[in-house]
Amino acid sequence: MARPRSFDEKKVLHAVRDQFWDTGYAATSLEDLMRVSGLGKGSLYAAFGDKHQLFLRALRSYTDDSHGYLRDALADAPRALDALRMFVMGSADDSTGAATRRGCLMANSTSELGNADPEVLAQAHRTYETSTALIGDCVARAQREGDVPADADPTALARALLAAQQGLVFMGRTGMDTATLAATARSLADQLLPTPSTD
Repeated sequence: MARPRSFDEKKVLHAVRDQFWDTGYAATSLEDLMRVSGLGKGSLYAAFGDKHQLFLRALRSYTDDSHGYLRDALADAPRALDALRMFVMGSADDSTGAATRRGCLMANSTSELGNADPEVLAQAHRTYETSTALIGDCVARAQREGDVPADADPTALARALLAAQQGLVFMGRTGMDTATLAATARSLADQLLPTPSTD
């Protein structure tokens, strides 16, 4: 009979995920993974597989959490238009700039590995398609609420909003100052979405 695991798998996965997020895939060593997880090589690989499989698990964990946060944020806003503007501008809402410089793990990983790793590329496609669907549902809600023109294509607008948001994430990683990034985010939101009325 196999012994039950004596560690919190989710906690270990989050620690490993943060390591990959901070240093990237190639620069993360087995020693780094052992250090942040508190596990030996045998335990780590027995639970999660090799470094590549562990990375894919961490990436899926990240995207699952991100989609959960996005779904809740879009659904919880009393007005869909405000939720859409918040989505675009949220990536610039970082007073210290630390989170902005860290970027998005999925985007970082796609930039690093997308050309060489078909599994990462497939995960990126799934991630962005799911994001587009969630945003598109919010666009459709904004149409029902009368804030977005009825003839707008929800999927096309969702893709444009996602592209704008990801562009801001990328610019934030370059070290753009927070004031400039926030002004750029407002400009993008104003160009892509109607200006909210004060009624």
